[in-house]
Amino acid sequence: MSVRYESAINLDAIAAIDMHVHLEVDECGHKAMPEDLFEASAAYFKSTDRTPSVDKIAQVYREANMAAVLFTVDARTALGHEPNSIDDLVAGAARNNDVLIPFGSVDPRTGEDAITEARRQANDLGVKGFKFHPSLQGFDPSDEQYYPLWSALEELGLPCVFHTGQNGMGAGLPGGRGIKLRYSNPLLLDDVAADFPRLTIIMAHPSVPWQDEANSIATHKANVFIDLSGWSPKYFPASLVKMSNNVLSTKVLFGTDFPLITPEKWLGAFAELPLKDEVRPLILKHNAVRVLGLEQA
Repeated sequence: MSVRYESAINLDAIAAIDMHVHLEVDECGHKAMPEDLFEASAAYFKSTDRTPSVDKIAQVYREANMAAVLFTVDARTALGHEPNSIDDLVAGAARNNDVLIPFGSVDPRTGEDAITEARRQANDLGVKGFKFHPSLQGFDPSDEQYYPLWSALEELGLPCVFHTGQNGMGAGLPGGRGIKLRYSNPLLLDDVAADFPRLTIIMAHPSVPWQDEANSIATHKANVFIDLSGWSPKYFPASLVKMSNNVLSTKVLFGTDFPLITPEKWLGAFAELPLKDEVRPLILKHNAVRVLGLEQA
């Protein structure tokens, strides 16, 4: 029987909310992607432990006095590889509901099945958002064949994270293993944001090489945000840092890409950025509270 998630996060007890944490292996030991992609990604990020369990992830964030959004990616069509179990992910988050927030994922290329599964994950499992990776999943989010899915997600009222920018997935492999970078151009999400104004869209990562486009979209669209995961803050594009200090101060979100980057390492570099004192808590916690609707919980 599936477990339904209910949050028990005490907002007064946490200092930050990490909006971008991956669960790479489920409780049966099944990895989220084929082995060659897994190894290439680990080499790209120079990471060591890529497969911490849900409980280990919770321990890391509990000891850091943080909460974390946890997800995997369903790319079964593009990869020919079954995804991790969302039910197991949610059950693990429910065991650790003082620090973990589960997001779901569906494969847009499965059509009506994706809509049915998204509704199940939201209504039956209680996921608090959805994760998509257009390059890994092999789809153009602006293609109108996916609009019924975005409409359904808009009705559910849950935020959606979309990978943008450079890809560690497939990096260094012949042809990038067929993974197409253009699907991660944030301009493709501008169409979705415009046509579904009640759908909250989070553009994951500094969107290099399209950072100016991402800055513009997040400035123009009230329903679009940027998470800062996947890069050490010392490598952030200057335009992103500058705009995070003013017009985007309420639109950017703390994220690490753990286990690829640890919270400790990310926060150490973040402390060196030339940001206003009043902006830091917005990025680390308060913007996420608003995006996730936690103040209403």
